[in-house]
Amino acid sequence: MRAARRGIYTFLAVFFVISLADAAGNVERGKALFNDPKLSGSKTGFSCGYCHRNGRGLEEAIDKKEWKLMGKKYYKIEDAINIFIEKAMHGRPLAPNSQEMLDLIAYISSLHRD
Repeated sequence: MRAARRGIYTFLAVFFVISLADAAGNVERGKALFNDPKLSGSKTGFSCGYCHRNGRGLEEAIDKKEWKLMGKKYYKIEDAINIFIEKAMHGRPLAPNSQEMLDLIAYISSLHRD
């Protein structure tokens, strides 16, 4: 009985750690999404990576407090990402707390230069 209980606790601990890791986003999945021309239903054939090869130009994006895009100001990186998905790629916006958004943000964060 104790061994079974220990096994359950181990499983729950591993599940919890994996859940926390996904909550922070996954860099590799984010990179794949960043380079996916069909991201969020995009119909242009372009990906984020088409204009930002290897993330170029986004090295400081995660530190920004404000983005000026297409004549408007945005104060969240999620909003900035969605504007590009909607306007440049003609896709549907991602939910701000979706796993796809978390993964994209994780990839963009990984581009940061110290």
